[in-house]
Amino acid sequence: MLENIEELRTRARIHIETAASHDDLEQARQIYLGKKGEITLLLKSVGVIAPEQRKIIGAAINQLKDEVSVAIAEKKELLLDTTPIFAPALDVSLPGTALGLGGLHPTTQMMYDLNDAFISLNFELVEGPEITSELYEFDNLNFPPDHPARESMDTYWLSGCEEKKGGERLCIRPHLTGASVRHMQIHKPPFRIVYPGRVYRNETTDARHERAFYQYEALLIDRKVPFTAGRLLVNTILDTVFGRPVKTRMRAGFFPFVEPGFEIDMECLVCSGQGCRVCKYVGWLEVMPGGVPHPNVLRAGGLDPDAWMGFYINVGLDRLVMMRYAIDDVRLFHSADLRFLSQFK
Repeated sequence: MLENIEELRTRARIHIETAASHDDLEQARQIYLGKKGEITLLLKSVGVIAPEQRKIIGAAINQLKDEVSVAIAEKKELLLDTTPIFAPALDVSLPGTALGLGGLHPTTQMMYDLNDAFISLNFELVEGPEITSELYEFDNLNFPPDHPARESMDTYWLSGCEEKKGGERLCIRPHLTGASVRHMQIHKPPFRIVYPGRVYRNETTDARHERAFYQYEALLIDRKVPFTAGRLLVNTILDTVFGRPVKTRMRAGFFPFVEPGFEIDMECLVCSGQGCRVCKYVGWLEVMPGGVPHPNVLRAGGLDPDAWMGFYINVGLDRLVMMRYAIDDVRLFHSADLRFLSQFK
């Protein structure tokens, strides 16, 4: 039996050394170590050997198995290092593979365009925190204590703040207007500021509403700010963004932080004023509230309402993008559908 093992060792070593390819080596492995390989069959036959020789023969076969396994692994590494890998011929006359280039999200592009338009009018670009408080989002903005916007049905309040009030009752911002009071408190007027950003509302989504969406707010504070300056500002910005005159109208509206307040509408560009589901078939779309900052808001910002006045506008950024590209569902902007977003490269 030991002579047979030695003869098998010699034969296996020669077979492995002369293997010229990975297929030859795999064939050798199957012959010696496969389920029906010669070494495997020898191990299975140990049980019929006399007990006094079983230990010696078994150890010799296991040693042979280990030697063959190591020899196969070494030969495999050698073949990997020495076997040439032929690449297909390169045809330099064929066109190259185009690179997939990304692009700005349409809402981001609109934000940048508005930034350029406002900066050209000497406005300063500022930012406000996304996590804020009842003090800045409601108290300083003249919202009455029982205003429904303070409830969780409209505003996302942070857990653990249910019983707190004012600056200790934290929320994620439901609008951008609170940033204006923060700016007033640490800057001296006159100033012109814009502050874009995402806001959050607890409301049902539909073609015109989302729970997380973008606003773009502008505030002008000076000694004298006539109403016509606000109207001119609105028209100038829209004309700049859309590259042509846009029909607008202003309707009286109530907002706690302005007095007087206005609803500012633009002609629906999806249907050219003919009526569609985006504009609820009236031909006009509300794009921003606006008006003169309420005296209480100015006082909260540390300004004397008898000495200073101004004009707010709060642009619904996603709605402007809908108008620019004639898109009838705001939910598409937040869908992460690359088939939709790839159109705006």
